[in-house]
Amino acid sequence: MLTVRTDLPDDFLYASAGGLHQILPGPTLIHLPGRRTQPLFVSVLLHGNEDTGLKAVQSVLRNHRDRELPRALSLFIGNVKAAAQGQRHLEDQPDYNRVWPGADTSGLAEHTMTLEVVDQMRARQVFASIDIHNNTGINPHYGCVNRLEASVLHLATLFSRVVVYFKRPLGVQSAAFASLCPSVTVECGKPGNVGSETHAAAFLEAALHLDHLPEHPVPKHDLALYHTVATVKVPPRARFAFTGGDADLWFEPDLDHMNFRDLPAGTRLAKVADGCRQPLLVLDEDGRDVTGGYFEIRGGELRTRRPVTPSMLTLNEQVIRQDCLCYLMEKLPYEG
Repeated sequence: MLTVRTDLPDDFLYASAGGLHQILPGPTLIHLPGRRTQPLFVSVLLHGNEDTGLKAVQSVLRNHRDRELPRALSLFIGNVKAAAQGQRHLEDQPDYNRVWPGADTSGLAEHTMTLEVVDQMRARQVFASIDIHNNTGINPHYGCVNRLEASVLHLATLFSRVVVYFKRPLGVQSAAFASLCPSVTVECGKPGNVGSETHAAAFLEAALHLDHLPEHPVPKHDLALYHTVATVKVPPRARFAFTGGDADLWFEPDLDHMNFRDLPAGTRLAKVADGCRQPLLVLDEDGRDVTGGYFEIRGGELRTRRPVTPSMLTLNEQVIRQDCLCYLMEKLPYEG
């Protein structure tokens, strides 16, 4: 599946995500030279409807069109086919950010492809890895990491002081690269925001100019650190809605405004239909069902049983079905 190049395709610098299929045959890894030879790895469009990363990379490359990059750049452009239709992934495809080494699935062409990408970057002694995403709910810009080493946290805080440490989901790009180099996923809010594109481009520019990543701790005041402790899903058989209609649960219409807010026990998330006994499924870091520890049905309403801090709550029904409703986090003590 993978195409490998050492130059930029014609018209790449101004192509839209939806138009990439006209100049790229599919997932493509592009190696570009730079003054420092250890490459920065950047992945974009692992989800085809999240185009801020592509626009940020294009902006940086246009700025360096007539001059050498400060560091070699290896650019992976992921789900071109889904991008052509503005979808996270197509129905006959896996999620391109769940098929990297370490996934709990195997045997697909996409697994072979991502393994090849990792092997190539290992051979090139990758300097650092950045995976750029958008999300569909109201969230701040933040970084996600799989390790709490100083160099990793320095890379993440170069983008945002808000950093989330997570172990699940499995098979994500950042985790696959974590044993090779400092690795971060950056969440840039909703797609289509020029400010998000500018922020991501400035982050890439700064990362390309790094000589090294410090090994001393990030100062305490420069970091707001969270730990993802659970994933919240809507069971396949549960019907849900945000307004009226026939459903098992009706979520609050402003649900995504609760992201990164400390919700007290008893916070209402939804109304629940009579007879619906398990409207949500909550899985901890080890994949165990811990639903009862976080939510309860009381008086026909779904409420939090304990204080929680959600992230990535979304109103997008397709994303909820293809991925999850949200993640639950706890603040992680950090002394610097």
